[in-house]
Amino acid sequence: MTNVPMWKLNNGVEMPSLGYGVFMVEEGEDVYNAVLEALKSGYRLIDTAAAYGNEEGVGRAIKDSGLRRDEVFITTKVQNKDQGFDNTLAAFQTSLEKLGTDYIDLYLIHWPGKDLYVETYKAMEKLYKEGKVRAIGVCNFHIPHLKNLMMACEVKPAIDQIELHPLMNQKEIREFCKLMDIQVEAWGPLMQSKGDLSAFVFQELSDKYQKTSAQIILRWHHQNGVIVIPKSVTPSRIKENMNIFDFELAPEDMKKINAYNLDKRLSADPDTNMRGFL
Repeated sequence: MTNVPMWKLNNGVEMPSLGYGVFMVEEGEDVYNAVLEALKSGYRLIDTAAAYGNEEGVGRAIKDSGLRRDEVFITTKVQNKDQGFDNTLAAFQTSLEKLGTDYIDLYLIHWPGKDLYVETYKAMEKLYKEGKVRAIGVCNFHIPHLKNLMMACEVKPAIDQIELHPLMNQKEIREFCKLMDIQVEAWGPLMQSKGDLSAFVFQELSDKYQKTSAQIILRWHHQNGVIVIPKSVTPSRIKENMNIFDFELAPEDMKKINAYNLDKRLSADPDTNMRGFL
């Protein structure tokens, strides 16, 4: 059983509003055990990527979890070196084989890059129309990227997965995506261990709500309508990160976290670094 609310994407597909991310979790027993623990704890959204190099371990854990395939929402991504129409189709097939499944719930472009993302997305549209993918979307796309994509392609992205956390709350992109009916998903939602979870605002709210700073931040995301995919390999924190649905932040406390924003990016900028961290 899981208590994670399901949110409906713009094509009608329902997606868990909180999931488990496996960025920088090593292939093999590390990712296998972590994903098994996450599924045991109630997570039903697992977010991986070809670039992470751990799709096989993710697929093995899902298979061994005892859950039906349709009970787990799998996200993976096409990496930069595989962009382009034919390359994307081949990369998708490789991901299917590594994950041990015959369809993907959500397939994303991992980074906009410079000039291939429209061609890449058209290949993803083909996969979507063939029923091999339940939803398609993008990562790290800014508003001009999204506008260009929507002008050139037929299927509106269901998701834009972006760097988003209290230090960089991405208000402009969130408002644009809301207007366009594109669901925002946050990677690095807890500031990638580069932010200060002991900052006064988080400690103050932690004391008020009797929740950890991480839970406060994840709840802030949730109330902002943002899907989150926190990552941890520690079983206690895997469970802790899910326990955010039994309280609600007051409007004035949401404003306190909003005010923490410095527009401070902790990773590569899609406008200036065409390849991101890949």
